[in-house]
Amino acid sequence: MIVLPGGGYAEHAAHEGEPIVGWLDGLGVRAGVFRYPLMVRHPEPLDALRAEIRRVRDGGAECVGLIGFSAGGHLAGLAALAPGADPGEAVDFAVLGYAITSMETETYRPARLILLGENATPEQRRATSLDALVTPSSPPFFAWHTAEDAYVPPEHTYRLAASLAAHGVPHAAHHVHLLEVRDGRIASDTVFCGGRWPAGLLAEMAEMAEMEVSTHG
Repeated sequence: MIVLPGGGYAEHAAHEGEPIVGWLDGLGVRAGVFRYPLMVRHPEPLDALRAEIRRVRDGGAECVGLIGFSAGGHLAGLAALAPGADPGEAVDFAVLGYAITSMETETYRPARLILLGENATPEQRRATSLDALVTPSSPPFFAWHTAEDAYVPPEHTYRLAASLAAHGVPHAAHHVHLLEVRDGRIASDTVFCGGRWPAGLLAEMAEMAEMEVSTHG
């Protein structure tokens, strides 16, 4: 899996990078952080991520999944959904955590200004909104959001989930309370799937990507 930290396209949040890789590695999932370009306009981050996906596939990976947080989740969604990717840049599944999914809302405006500029047209904002890019052939998604998110409201995940459902794309979407990431691990007291969040995600990933993952404990 390729891990994409958040940070509003202005920085890479440290707690959403290597700690997440360590967590996935411990569960038997090979992963690495990709630090996409910051403070640049679309499509530079997308082009860079597609090049990384191609590099990973050229290295022998048969299945490539993305896990992204906030702005990193937006970029993961773009790579999975936006047209124009070569076969070697295909995404098998995407996992989005509290992702920015729409550039048509006014929420989290700073990220939109970095990516599209002050005078972005309605067409540009639509073309970078994930819900507008879903097709029946889109890959599976696992998305979650928190009720307490002060930066990106749950509306973003709702919009994407509605579009995925309308197009018949396999997906799981969860609205959770008090989700915490501590040292790259989802807190055990998180109210999510009865506290069984990591195993739930692994099961979803295994089903979506038809890959074998090992679980521990």
